[in-house]
Amino acid sequence: MSKKLDFPTALLHPRHWLTWLGVAAFAPLAWLPWRTRRWLGMRIGTWIYRRNHKRRQVVLTNLRLCFPAWDEARREQLTKQHFQEYACALLDYSLLFFRPRGWLYQRVKIQGGEHIDQAIAAHQNVILLVAHSVWLEFAGMGMGQSYRLQCFYKPFRNAVINWLVTCSRAKDAESLAAREEGMRKLVRALESGCLLFFLPDEDHGNKHSVFVPFFSEPKATLTTPMRLSKLGNAKAIPVMAYFDSKTGDYRIQVNPPLDNFSPDDPVEAATTMNAALQNLIADDPKQYMWTLKLFRTRPAHQKGVY
Repeated sequence: MSKKLDFPTALLHPRHWLTWLGVAAFAPLAWLPWRTRRWLGMRIGTWIYRRNHKRRQVVLTNLRLCFPAWDEARREQLTKQHFQEYACALLDYSLLFFRPRGWLYQRVKIQGGEHIDQAIAAHQNVILLVAHSVWLEFAGMGMGQSYRLQCFYKPFRNAVINWLVTCSRAKDAESLAAREEGMRKLVRALESGCLLFFLPDEDHGNKHSVFVPFFSEPKATLTTPMRLSKLGNAKAIPVMAYFDSKTGDYRIQVNPPLDNFSPDDPVEAATTMNAALQNLIADDPKQYMWTLKLFRTRPAHQKGVY
């Protein structure tokens, strides 16, 4: 699966030197024992929690909306744990950039892969509805070990980081494309035996969205996955990646395909999808990407929350 991308010489420009110095300092982390790297990540995460007030408020706002029955102390605790997990995941990016895939594959466990295998055996197309966990990049890496992938992504602003992440993803995916390339590109990517890697839980505004519950709050939820499922005659399968802090393994949970997933009733389909994502998140809430502005788009006449 591994594909080597040409190095763009423009990245050697002096304006990128500071980033390259950071990458050089980052690389040795890949050879630390995982417990040492996690110990360091936990402390960096605690520092982010204390110092980054803006991001902390985004997380707390999401948790207040999603878990109104929780008291503030419980939300604060989960917020701190989330930033710790987030920092651990960032440090583990060093493995994706600098360690061989064969070594990484030994630390990946896919649970529920039979749902994908059954769809492929039945010659059905598959859309992976991948929840935004902090370990998201490891979902693509782990799936690329066993399956053909088509991935769509949002480029990073930093050119050096974007090139490193793209190189990492290219090792696992059969093709990569920016999500801005549109629906036609997505439909063409659907083919038997090749999985379409789709992130359905970001807030992309009112266009192609309906408001349905996400935990306890109405959320602008994309209808694109339902339309893709119908146009491509594809099974929609929920997925989320986790880190097991007891074993040091990366776990990819694959849940059963969704029923009632037709664009003919977008509200019911979107509700079904959000419920499936909630089930995955509830398995270990601190590992979900709560720093996303999940509720940026509000129903009519409701004020912004961030």
